[in-house]
Amino acid sequence: MSANQTDPMIGRLIDGRYRVRSRIARGGMATVYLASDLRLERPVAVKIMHGHLADDENFKERFIQEARSAARLAHPNVVNVYDQGQDDESAYIVMEYLPGITLRELLQEHRVLTPEQATDILEAVLAGLAAAHRSGIVHRDLKPENVLLADDGRIKIGDFGLARAASANTATGAALLGTIAYLSPELVTRGIADTRSDIYALGIMLYEMLTGEQPYKGEQPMQIAYQHANDTVPMPSAVNPRVPAELDELVLWATARDPEQRPRDARAMLEHLYDLQRGDAVPGGTQKTMVLPRAMAPVPPAEAFGAGRNPTGPAGQNGPTGQTGPAGLRGSTGETAILQKARHRTGPVTPALGTNAEALGRKAAARRKRGAVWLVLVVVLALVAGTTAWWFSLGPGSQATVPAITNASVAQATSKLEAQGFGVSDEQVKTYDPVIAAGQVTGTRPEAGATVHKGSAVRLVVSQGPRILSLPKVVGQQEDAAKKALSPFTVGASTTRFDQKAKGTVLGIAGKNASGATVDLQNATTYPERRPVTLTVSLGPVPDVTGQSLSAAQAALTAVGLKSVQSGGEYSDSVANGAVIRQGAEGDGAVVPGSTIDLVVSKGPTPITVPDETGRKVSTAESALAALGLKVSYADCTTAQCATATALGFDWRKLVKVQSQSPAGQGTAFKGDTVTLKYDGSSLSVG
Repeated sequence: MSANQTDPMIGRLIDGRYRVRSRIARGGMATVYLASDLRLERPVAVKIMHGHLADDENFKERFIQEARSAARLAHPNVVNVYDQGQDDESAYIVMEYLPGITLRELLQEHRVLTPEQATDILEAVLAGLAAAHRSGIVHRDLKPENVLLADDGRIKIGDFGLARAASANTATGAALLGTIAYLSPELVTRGIADTRSDIYALGIMLYEMLTGEQPYKGEQPMQIAYQHANDTVPMPSAVNPRVPAELDELVLWATARDPEQRPRDARAMLEHLYDLQRGDAVPGGTQKTMVLPRAMAPVPPAEAFGAGRNPTGPAGQNGPTGQTGPAGLRGSTGETAILQKARHRTGPVTPALGTNAEALGRKAAARRKRGAVWLVLVVVLALVAGTTAWWFSLGPGSQATVPAITNASVAQATSKLEAQGFGVSDEQVKTYDPVIAAGQVTGTRPEAGATVHKGSAVRLVVSQGPRILSLPKVVGQQEDAAKKALSPFTVGASTTRFDQKAKGTVLGIAGKNASGATVDLQNATTYPERRPVTLTVSLGPVPDVTGQSLSAAQAALTAVGLKSVQSGGEYSDSVANGAVIRQGAEGDGAVVPGSTIDLVVSKGPTPITVPDETGRKVSTAESALAALGLKVSYADCTTAQCATATALGFDWRKLVKVQSQSPAGQGTAFKGDTVTLKYDGSSLSVG
């Protein structure tokens, strides 16, 4: 299975605008995808930071810094940045899409470039880098992987992820950023970078283009870093004899260990490259002596200055004007120090200077001969250019860019393509798409943004809708385990309610049908891929507050997100006055956060109205009072008749009547209270 088929980002719609089509490249910090800008209908490259770095603020800041740094630049040799943002937890950068390869891929394929090819690439990179340096930006990570070679011939610098302001020296701290093979000595030893650090990296790249290898090698990164800090980069011609001396010295100038001996920035090095390309003749037939790196200047033999004498002094020593050239001295008149010292010698001109003059004369004659050749060549090229322009604009070779088409019907897509001069193949590409409905077009083959001949047949990529997957049973599981089991679907925020099941237990699962209506999935066995699902999760039982005071009960319910209201009071012989007798959900529905709980509060024991029992037999009165939950007591039975009646074994209470009672009739008592009855003992007779 290909990486595109397994990458979950493929098919995603980022920020409602960028439809991800395929993966272009993956690095340690981010992955780059080809996407379609649905708003402007153009292909773009979207760089998405890896999810595991989302919580690392340093990485996120470097990622955002890349967008800000590159967005400040508007130059044909710098990759354009269109947009930057965050979708869910994924930070992203939207850049121009450049179909082509990197300089690293070119070197892997061809290994060694010709001096002309290397110079062309160097000029383009210097132009883009000069724009960055002019804007106060140091790239700090120049390497072949970050030089893009587009199919249409454009050359651009990308990946400003390590860029920093160049207004002052920039220290990297304890960790060295950038690729070790291109780190300047000052970055290795002091962790400090400025514009000249970029020049050093570019010098190493030029060496690699001319020789097919890097100047320093080692099994461990520290071995390479040590060589950067202590060794001198060798001349490329020592590896590739076809490298001209001018490029040898350009490499040595750019890779000088002392930053003061390098070009001050990309603009200075670019201007020097232009001088090399123009030659050293100026209008009027006079000669201009270029301030070149030492090996590029005409060097007289040692005897012209005395054995062992150094004509230029230590590398980097100031000349009469106080300025240093690429290597050696610069004179006050613009001539090299070597020529100045030669002028002050007595006697005939040295052989070295004579040889140099002859060489300059030969070069001038050669240029005059080349002028006629160039004229013929220009005419031929103009004819070829005209023919080529006709071929590609009006003739059979005319080209067109495939438009972006998504979420359109087959008929609409066909009409749009035919209107722009394309044919539409009867053969369609079927694909699953979790977002675009079945039967709608998700893209084309070739993909949007591809350049093809007008009239070419384009195949439509048609959605079959989302894949139908098995839906796991999650009711009764804990919420975390359920969400992992549902990873092929889009799991939204859970809803919650109070339930007798333990907190975190899944009570139900719901989803959406094709029309967007909510459906219960508890008994479903399949469900479309990435379709939304929502879990209902238990918050545990509602707190039992019966027997608590009203204030304590309300506080306990508020603590779990519930409201409460006192719905009334009742007498209770078992619950203390002011305490909760019972509780219940308002309306007896499901209890969710914010629901109201009804509380019934005790008013204390039930009051009893004492009946008037005077004049009734004592036994009858006792039964009536006992039925009401009252206790009965009597006046002492001390008369001789009462004692005699008791001794004879009959119930005297059935013979006497109540004379008075306490409390009196219609008084108030409570369950368990005692009513005292008095009776007329004289009415009790025996025998």
